[in-house]
Amino acid sequence: MLAQSARHACGKSLEDLIANADMVTEHLSGTLESRQVVMQRGCRLNLANGNATVIVNCTHTPVSIPGEFSGVMLELRKVDHLMRIEQDEQLIIQQEATHALLRGLAHEIKNPLGGLRGAAQLLEREIHDDELKEYTQIIIGEADRLQNLIDRMLWPKNVPSMQAVNIHHILERVSDLVLAEVNSGLKIIKDYDPSLPELQADPDLLVQAVLNIVRNAVQALGGKGEIRLRTRIRRQFNIGTRRHRLVASVQVIDNGPGIDEDLREKIFYPMITTRSDGTGLGLSIAQSLINRHQGLIECSSKPGNTVFTILLPLDSTQ
Repeated sequence: MLAQSARHACGKSLEDLIANADMVTEHLSGTLESRQVVMQRGCRLNLANGNATVIVNCTHTPVSIPGEFSGVMLELRKVDHLMRIEQDEQLIIQQEATHALLRGLAHEIKNPLGGLRGAAQLLEREIHDDELKEYTQIIIGEADRLQNLIDRMLWPKNVPSMQAVNIHHILERVSDLVLAEVNSGLKIIKDYDPSLPELQADPDLLVQAVLNIVRNAVQALGGKGEIRLRTRIRRQFNIGTRRHRLVASVQVIDNGPGIDEDLREKIFYPMITTRSDGTGLGLSIAQSLINRHQGLIECSSKPGNTVFTILLPLDSTQ
């Protein structure tokens, strides 16, 4: 837990092992004086030998042997794993609420969309100029495209069109699309794990999900900065409460200003945005699309390092 062997750790002071040991030591003297057990929950400890951080529950228990010594037994119980499962469960609950809301929104969109398409067809019958008919064909074609997109994203009867997909091909396509949209001030760094196997996914839905996240990063950077696309494989890994033998981890990392903590907790809800011209649907839709692949998107952020992690199970491909 402390990234030290027992042989190296024994005999060292707490300050030698934990950079911010004052979070724990301030309770030691109080425990000795009060002779009462003191508990601290969710302590974030920075390890002294690197940049790693662990989250623990601390229990301070007074210990004494008459005539020999008095002291405090400190127990550190790592809770990172449990906290991540709780956060994943909360994201899944958010996604269920989001899906219900978007289904209602889609219903309201489909009704006028049908009327728009029908009006364009009637208008086309009255037009004899082939050049003008091109415009009605555009209206009909775009209405059909929007109808198809809504159905594929929101209607459970339309299951994703699963096939073997190389996630790096998806990332390359997204990278090309984004670089074509912005100026030369944006740099995309690729950090791929070549051992990552193919996964079963709908490539179009996957492109849309990743594209939404990368575009969100571009907007946070103002079109200037660095975005890192990183892939890794994780073994015996939990997505929510379900454990998977193999999971593909796809991270979109930017060096922008970061996301406020208050906003971070609800960033996957629809209509949540900090931009005056934003719809607040991009990340919500991305979460919905990844969820349809039995996966999940997690977010962590601090100034200069915002990370969106897409987790996709590989079990079905093994």
